[in-house]
Amino acid sequence: MPDNVQPNQAHIHVRTFEDRDQSAVSWLYTNGLLAGQIASNDTGADIDNVREAYFSENRNHFWVAEAAGQVVGMIGVAHDQGHVAEIRRLRVHPDYQKVPAVAQKLFEFCLHHCRHHNYLKLVLDTRFEASTMMPIFDKLGFQHTRTKSVQGKDLLEFYLDLYRQPKPGE
Repeated sequence: MPDNVQPNQAHIHVRTFEDRDQSAVSWLYTNGLLAGQIASNDTGADIDNVREAYFSENRNHFWVAEAAGQVVGMIGVAHDQGHVAEIRRLRVHPDYQKVPAVAQKLFEFCLHHCRHHNYLKLVLDTRFEASTMMPIFDKLGFQHTRTKSVQGKDLLEFYLDLYRQPKPGE
């Protein structure tokens, strides 16, 4: 992050992933974890092949968040089964993890995409800094379904029922 930009003052812009973002996305995959740990069974193959993993099917997508010309966050959505989508690869640059606008704007783009593609349910398995993310999940209508321990870390499962959830402005 440039020295003259304070994270809480930064303007956040979300856009579709472009090939030029590959190195930043790879860095975020490893270093932008909200809880600091990658699962041992996570190969990261989708991160190595973002275009193939998230753009070969119309219902999948991948976004990046930018601040001061730098990629500071990312999120993907992948078709799971039927009318269910999974949020994947939510990462925020460590300097921006206390700036809720980054994750919130990424989620907003993801939710808009899911509604546009007629998903009825959205699932998310994540490890994150609870004090930062829980207010965002609550505001967006996600429901915590369970917590399970994986390799000594809590993995929280959430879902959002898009069928019953009102659209913004309703």
